Amino acid sequence: MQNIKKIICALDLSQHSALVADYAVTIAKAFDAEVLAVYAAPALTQYVGFHVPPSSIENFVGEIVTGAEKTMQEFVAAHFQGVKAMGRVVNGYAAEEILGLAESENADMIIMGTHGRKGIDRILFGSVAEKIVKSSPIPVMTIRPA
Repeated sequence: MQNIKKIICALDLSQHSALVADYAVTIAKAFDAEVLAVYAAPALTQYVGFHVPPSSIENFVGEIVTGAEKTMQEFVAAHFQGVKAMGRVVNGYAAEEILGLAESENADMIIMGTHGRKGIDRILFGSVAEKIVKSSPIPVMTIRPA
C-alpha cells in the first residue's frame, strides 16, 4: 500500500467543499497524513487590453485573494479538525497551480471536487478536475456533488 503523508485538498470554497474536506480528513486520519488545503484565485491578466487598466485588474485580484485567504483560514479551522492542516491561496489557472503545488510540496495525493458539468457548460467552462486527473503523476480522488 502506498504511503500517503501529504495530501493536497483543492477547494473552490463552495458548499460542496465541506464534503471534499470530509474525504481529505478521513484519508489523512487513516494514513496520519497532513493536508494542504488550496484555493486557486483566478488570474485575470487575460483581460488586460480590453480597455480595463492593468492596475484595476491587479486591485480586483488582490481583493479576491485577500478575501479568499480569510475565508480559507475560517474553512480550515472549521473543517480540518483532528488532522494537521493548513490553507493556502494561490493565484493563476487552477489546474496548473494545483499541479505545481503538488509537485513543489512533494504531495502523495490530490483530493478535489468536481462540478460534474456536462454538455455546453463543460465546453464553455472546461474541467479543472479533468485536466488534473489527466496530468497528475500522483493519485487524484474527485468528489462529485450529491
